[in-house]
Amino acid sequence: MTDTHIATPPPSDRIRAASARTTATRLVTDTPMGPVRIAASPDALVALDWCDPADLAPAAQDRVTGSPHPAVTALLDEAEAQLRAYLAGDLMQFDLPLAPAGTDFRRAVWQSMLDIPYGETLTYGAIARQLGSVARAVGGACGANPIPIIIPCHRVVGGGSSIGGFSARGGVDTKRFLLHLERARMPGETLRLL
Repeated sequence: MTDTHIATPPPSDRIRAASARTTATRLVTDTPMGPVRIAASPDALVALDWCDPADLAPAAQDRVTGSPHPAVTALLDEAEAQLRAYLAGDLMQFDLPLAPAGTDFRRAVWQSMLDIPYGETLTYGAIARQLGSVARAVGGACGANPIPIIIPCHRVVGGGSSIGGFSARGGVDTKRFLLHLERARMPGETLRLL
């Protein structure tokens, strides 16, 4: 069953609809998991992805690429500052406008991820039950998340003791790093280090 056949509630206003005319500007910043690019339109973040280190030489010359609009530059600067604070353990919740491109179902899953508190996890199955869906469709939406970390797909885990997958660079090792950073609890468990 594809996610387009599943009835879902509309996403809340924390995730905006992506504009078809969105032109992203990218900022390259380094993290403990490797360099990332953050993309934004003038009014919202649209993507965060890991860079191939071989592509960094040209990007290092110009931190903001494309046609920088002052609002985009300010938003990218704020996103970088919040990402650095999160990775330093000083920020528990991002406060950034988000406009990831995706189906209504995927945006509903991403909204559910935003509702998972720092240091907590939910299973794919639990989110599926909330949305009247199936775990596999939730996993597909997690894998398609265009703004990982900020939309915390790392907080969605498999059933039992399974950590589940992670589609960003570094895979499950990156997911473990993020869960360890938050000292995350698996559903039904007390606080523990991974």
